[in-house]
Amino acid sequence: MSAPRQTLSFLMRRFQEAGIRPRAKSGQNFLIDLNLLGILLESAAVTADDVVLEIGTGTGSLTALLAQRAAAVVTVEVDRQMFQLASEELQPFENVVMLQCDALKHKHRLNPEIFAALAGPLAAAPGRRLKLVANLPYQIATPVIGNLLAEEEPPRSMTVTVQKEVAERIVARPGAKAYGALSIWVQAQCRAEILRTLPPEAFWPRPKVSSAFLQITLDDELRKRIPDRQHFHDFLRAIFLHRRKSLRWQLVGAGKHRLDKPAADAMLSELQLDGRLRAEQLPVDTMLRLCEAVRKSTT
Repeated sequence: MSAPRQTLSFLMRRFQEAGIRPRAKSGQNFLIDLNLLGILLESAAVTADDVVLEIGTGTGSLTALLAQRAAAVVTVEVDRQMFQLASEELQPFENVVMLQCDALKHKHRLNPEIFAALAGPLAAAPGRRLKLVANLPYQIATPVIGNLLAEEEPPRSMTVTVQKEVAERIVARPGAKAYGALSIWVQAQCRAEILRTLPPEAFWPRPKVSSAFLQITLDDELRKRIPDRQHFHDFLRAIFLHRRKSLRWQLVGAGKHRLDKPAADAMLSELQLDGRLRAEQLPVDTMLRLCEAVRKSTT
């Protein structure tokens, strides 16, 4: 079975046939550079042992390419008209499960329908691995990545197209303007790399921003350092809530008022940290130590 070649002419013809137009406000910007699409696919390194999650089915072009390599593909599309269009393209592929729903139940949780659909293919044979491969809609890229890493069994890798700014936030280093809660949350558990930046003209319709191929690879040894991921997630959100404030001030706030200033000062002294620093200056390992100290002192 051959996959449709997602060229500009193909997209314009299919949209005209379906009587619909892409909606840029919904993140419907389609990658039309076939060489770049090939790079994304090769970087994902999908094999017959992999179950792929795709969020943002679009026309189904990437879905079909993934289905030719993977054990199964679960693909999610929120737009009813796009879902119907992709259904026509993907009808020949028996290993594709299509979901017409919002990928997010709410900001801090993915839709349970997704995990229900993944359960069967993942359990169908020993050694199956979950991977995320997707041209993620820009407006949901951050919560999708963040929430997947909160799961007990997250994808082994995520190879995705995201807004360049989001990719830069994820790989940012301490002290950089882009460094924050998302950077630490991902880097505390994974290795992350920007594979390539993409100009607006690689897409149709053209977005107003540049994009990037981002690869996030789960590292089990890194994840083992986090005894309570939910606490760590909550701690990061709290300590970066007012990122220009000093670490001492933020620490009292992150402790949900269970740490007073003397206790915060004592904790910082024990960890040999200057309370005048800001959270954005702390490396991932230091933030992990600080979070665990807060957890132990407030539970």
